Amino acid sequence: INGTWNLPASEAISNTAVRRIANGWTLSGIATLQSGFPFSPQLGYNPSGNGDSRNPIRPQLNPDFHGTLYPRTPSEWFNPNAFLAPASGTVGNVSRDSMIGPGLADVDLSLAKTTKIGERLRAQFRTEYFNILNHSNFTTPNPVVFSTGPTPAKPSTDAEISPTAGVLTATSTTSRQLQFALKLLF
Repeated sequence: INGTWNLPASEAISNTAVRRIANGWTLSGIATLQSGFPFSPQLGYNPSGNGDSRNPIRPQLNPDFHGTLYPRTPSEWFNPNAFLAPASGTVGNVSRDSMIGPGLADVDLSLAKTTKIGERLRAQFRTEYFNILNHSNFTTPNPVVFSTGPTPAKPSTDAEISPTAGVLTATSTTSRQLQFALKLLF
């Protein structure tokens, strides 16, 4: 969503200097709102032994899981206990792109003042605010649920959950930033 509003000019001001300061203002804004991107929970190893690294194997759904799947915190976007490691030589039953990452909300504003200097020359001073609400927008969480898998001596319930499973490690936008600009229009 974006918009521009040319603030109303006031010709009723008799003082020329005050009229030059009061007129020529423009306010603009851009709001970006997006739902999260889908992603697939993955394994950090290949239990099937097929060697396909382009399409990582996904875990098994945990039928005994009854908690909250999406705690939605930076240290745990999704609960890795909702999954089990598939048995050696098999693939998991979690469907591709079955999870949703964090959404994005960003608001940028701009305030500009254009002043006529001569017949063909104008000066424009701009103040631009990026992510004015200083909202943290995160990238997709780490999708690797299990870093190592079961072995014949170690059943799937004893597989090690990755310590970074579901962790949000980066932001997709910057923090609030302010920028000033001055340009001549002729």
